Amino acid sequence: MNKILDFGRKAMFYVRVLSGYEERRIRSYRLQLQQRLQQAQEKKAALKQVPEQIIISEVRRMVEEMQSLNKKLEDTEAAIEEYFKPVDKEAEFIMKMQLEGEEKTMKDMMKAMQTQALLEKAEAEKTAALQNSKTEHQIEESLSSSSSAPDKRAQVG
Repeated sequence: MNKILDFGRKAMFYVRVLSGYEERRIRSYRLQLQQRLQQAQEKKAALKQVPEQIIISEVRRMVEEMQSLNKKLEDTEAAIEEYFKPVDKEAEFIMKMQLEGEEKTMKDMMKAMQTQALLEKAEAEKTAALQNSKTEHQIEESLSSSSSAPDKRAQVG
C-alpha cells in the first residue's frame, strides 16, 4: 500500500512538473522570499537612517536656535547702541571740551615758559654784560696801575 501511495505521489509530482504547476509554485515561493528579504533590507536601511535623521533634525533645530539667538543678540546690540547714542554724543562733546581746555592750558604754559626763558636770557645777558664791564674795568685798572708804577719809578730814579 505504501508503494501505491508513493507511486501516486510521484505520479502527481510528474503531472504537476509537466503541467508547470510545480514550477510556478516554486517561482512564487522564491518571489515571496525575495520580497520578504527586500522588505527586511528596507526596514534595516530605514532603521539605520532614523538615527541619522534624528541627528540631522537635532542639528537643524540647534542651528535655527543659534540663528534666532544671534538675531536677538544683534537686535539687542542695536537697541543698546540706539539708547546710548545721546550719551555718546555728550561724552564726545565733553571730551572735545576737555581736550580744548588742555590745549589752551598747554599753550598758556608754553607762552609762560617762553616769557620766562626770555626773562632768564635777558638777565643772563645783563649779568654777562656786568661781568664784562667789571673785567674790562679791572683790566683798565690793572693796566692803569701797571702803567703808573713805571712812571713812579722813573720819577724816583
